[in-house]
Amino acid sequence: MDTTFSAIANNIKTRRTIKPSTMNGNKIPNGHIASILELADWAPTHGLTEPWRFIVFETPTEFCAQHAEIYKQANPGESFNPTTYTNLTNQGNNASHVVIAIMKRGDLPKIPVFEEVISASCAVQNLLLGATALNIGAFWSTGGMALKPAFAEHFGLGAEDQVLGVLYLGYTDQQPEGKRNTPIAEKITWQK
Repeated sequence: MDTTFSAIANNIKTRRTIKPSTMNGNKIPNGHIASILELADWAPTHGLTEPWRFIVFETPTEFCAQHAEIYKQANPGESFNPTTYTNLTNQGNNASHVVIAIMKRGDLPKIPVFEEVISASCAVQNLLLGATALNIGAFWSTGGMALKPAFAEHFGLGAEDQVLGVLYLGYTDQQPEGKRNTPIAEKITWQK
């Protein structure tokens, strides 16, 4: 195999989910964040709709405070859990940046919504692989309020737009082992 393939394969195989609690709090240069967002912009796109959008928080604690307040407002009275509120408030304490990944529905109705979601998800994968290449840890979260209507409304999304998740980015001193539970041979069927 050539060196380009080997470098790409190594990057893909070493990408890991790094929980925000294991990030070390060191700041990523904004230029690095801009560079990985530029890689995201090169995702496949049917009809050139380019449905990916990103909201970047340079101060994760600002995002986390907003996230916790969205939770609090959406869960009044007995449905409010103070532990959940505290966890959301502190989730990004060790992260450097938080990025909200969004699928912004294109203006070509002939393109199915699922294709727009797939395309925007490819943009997120490009971002994650770029982060790996720069030794940046990343955690793609759909927890908390991320997939709730109140979250989308707070960030001004349109009726057909979708939040794909919240990406916590930061440096880490830990690199977990990678593993797969099912051998690749069991996932592929070759046809003649």
